[in-house]
Amino acid sequence: MRATCCAPRVRNAASLFRRLIESAAGISTRRLLQSAGVRFAVIYAVLLSASAAALALFLWWSTAGLLDRQTEASIQADAQSLAERFAAGQVAALIVTIEERLAQNVEDDAIYLLVDRTGRSLAGNLQHWPQGAVENGAWYELPIERAGARSLAVVEAFTLPGGFRLLIGRDVQVRAQLRTLLTDALLWALLVVLVMATAGALVVRSLFRRALANVSDTAIAIAGGNFTQRVRLTGRGDEFDQLAETINDMLNRMARLMEGVREVSNAIAHDLRTPITRARARLEDAAEHAGSAAELRSAIERAITDLDDIVAVFQALLRIAEIEAGSRRAAFATVDVAPIIADAAELYEAVAEEKGVALLVEGPDHLPSYGDRELIQQAVVNLLDNAVKFSRPGSTVRLSAKAIQHGVEISVADQGPGIPEADRERVTERFFRGETARHTPGSGLGLALVQAVAQLHGGSLRLIDTAPGVTGILTLAGHEELAARA
Repeated sequence: MRATCCAPRVRNAASLFRRLIESAAGISTRRLLQSAGVRFAVIYAVLLSASAAALALFLWWSTAGLLDRQTEASIQADAQSLAERFAAGQVAALIVTIEERLAQNVEDDAIYLLVDRTGRSLAGNLQHWPQGAVENGAWYELPIERAGARSLAVVEAFTLPGGFRLLIGRDVQVRAQLRTLLTDALLWALLVVLVMATAGALVVRSLFRRALANVSDTAIAIAGGNFTQRVRLTGRGDEFDQLAETINDMLNRMARLMEGVREVSNAIAHDLRTPITRARARLEDAAEHAGSAAELRSAIERAITDLDDIVAVFQALLRIAEIEAGSRRAAFATVDVAPIIADAAELYEAVAEEKGVALLVEGPDHLPSYGDRELIQQAVVNLLDNAVKFSRPGSTVRLSAKAIQHGVEISVADQGPGIPEADRERVTERFFRGETARHTPGSGLGLALVQAVAQLHGGSLRLIDTAPGVTGILTLAGHEELAARA
């Protein structure tokens, strides 16, 4: 009774286990087919097998096929020659010719048979007419009996005037054996190629998986927060190494950008804390100690000035982000740089004169370029503002522009304290301010904006130490150059 009760449970468990196995096999098959490594391996195996099959067919066609074509050509030549002899001398000449050819057949592979309308043999080396050869001008490959031995022949039958019938052929027993041997050899060769293709496919899949596993491990580590992980190089310099170098460069750039974001965040917190705290302190002091409406208004105006400085910082950051995103490139048009230079010089001429700095302007009257006029003007103004700000009284600031190959070059040279070599590569970072600029007004975003404008216009910003002073060189690419890089 117990065994009877347990039997359905065992069957149900076995059925459930079988369904689980089938389901797992289906999932495994789907995953296998979705694998890029498997697809590449299958493609490799198919291409190798197809190439081997094409080679085998060519070899068969050029050997066994060639023998068949030679046999058919020989029979057709015989038929043409015997037809001419029959037309010249009728049956008697045909009999003589057949006997001569049989006597001269060194290879002993020629097949001839001439019979009359009753089927009686008149000439040839066959005892009787083969049963299968009934149609005139048709080709047959059939067994024959010749000289007491069975063989295989390819023959062609002809019907002659007067009811005579002629059979011409060749004994192909040896050639058939050779063809069979060649076919078997090619089939075995294809089987070996299939085995090798399968083994090669497995090797390709393994290599592909190992190469991708390296990248996958790095991606998993980066996703887990380990930003120091990099893709390992094999040192072979192949495509996988090139991909690894590209990914590593991308990861290094991402790390630098993240570090830059952290630095910018810290700089924003540091640089904005002071004006915000100052504005708040002024408002609190005015609320508690202002004795008149004029004093309260003065405190509010000073706080508004501090807040305007904060807004200007955020506007500069947004503009830099907008420039780096490339969205301003849609407004590019042909512009004349010469008026931009003149307007910037006119704007800062009074400031420079008040500080006792001479401002010299050099450049052509017309200097065409391609870009955003407002951004180019902002970049020139920023360079000029820095030059005048850090120039000593009695010194000279030189603003010049000229056409260069594939673009325009704008330079601003001052005779100020210069930029220390240690800070020269960092002055274009956002909020960076060197020791010489600590006590001067500014947010540390001027040169960062100039750098962004230069990159947007396909150019560059270079800072050259001229001792004394610094020369800032802004290059802008022309329309053709920008179009070529796009």
